[in-house]
Amino acid sequence: MGKINYPNDHAVNRFPAHALGLGVPAGGWPRDHETVAEQVRYWRHPAVADVDLVVARYRRHEFTRHSHEAFAIGLNEINGERLGIRGDNEVVRPGGLILINPGQVHTGRPATPGEWGYRAIYPSPALVGAVARELSTGAAEFRRSVVYDDLCANGIRVAHRAAERGDRLAASSALHAALGLLLTRHGDRRPRPVRTAGRRDVALARAMLHERMAAPPTLDELAEHAGTGKFALLRAFHAELGLPPFAYLNQLRVRRVRELLAAGTPLAAAAAETGFVDQAHMSRHFRRIVGMPPGIYRAQTGGAR
Repeated sequence: MGKINYPNDHAVNRFPAHALGLGVPAGGWPRDHETVAEQVRYWRHPAVADVDLVVARYRRHEFTRHSHEAFAIGLNEINGERLGIRGDNEVVRPGGLILINPGQVHTGRPATPGEWGYRAIYPSPALVGAVARELSTGAAEFRRSVVYDDLCANGIRVAHRAAERGDRLAASSALHAALGLLLTRHGDRRPRPVRTAGRRDVALARAMLHERMAAPPTLDELAEHAGTGKFALLRAFHAELGLPPFAYLNQLRVRRVRELLAAGTPLAAAAAETGFVDQAHMSRHFRRIVGMPPGIYRAQTGGAR
């Protein structure tokens, strides 16, 4: 990354300058719980395509129900996180690994008052599938959402820190080793999808939402396009994706905003292109899903150069 241009004073106050450097600041994070602000750093892997990384520390932030196109592999480091997934709410202690498959809807928030911190890696399904094939395990997803495995946790920690340093060979080697270890010890074969009428209806509705992101259809139009009833579509959508259509649309918009901001698009233009009412509307949904303001994200991904 080059020099970071801070979007505005408010963003700097909320996300201190040392949080935008390479991971944990010299001397560690501030220990005064009353003066700690939310701190997030987001960047792309220096050597492996389609892999994002995050190091974060929050005090009040709560993630709304959302899912990822990529795998999400998190190592909890500071206090506990309350993870909501698969109908359960589990407190993840420090040292615990969170393993979320693509498309799994989940929430996250502090388990107790005070700060909560983690580091995470988001590898693409293509990368995880390639590692699984190379290992001949056939394990292309994870069995459990939370595991306590010191060996795998250390592998993720080493891979993450190597990526922070920017050493391409060490970073790519550590990442592949960590993914291989996780799949070998906690992987499962991905079930073959069963074709049903509900799945077909959802696929048609999703395609329409992708095409009309900036000018979305009404529920009536969506159901008519899918060839089903409104209530049937809502039930099928939730069963298939864990989200109603409007929440899925907001995820699509935020994903597109991330692409636009990383390419240098101004915030207001990104909001307009993706169909948000205004920049404030975009910022609210962006923070709830990504965990940081869009202006900071734009700076950290190089879009503000």
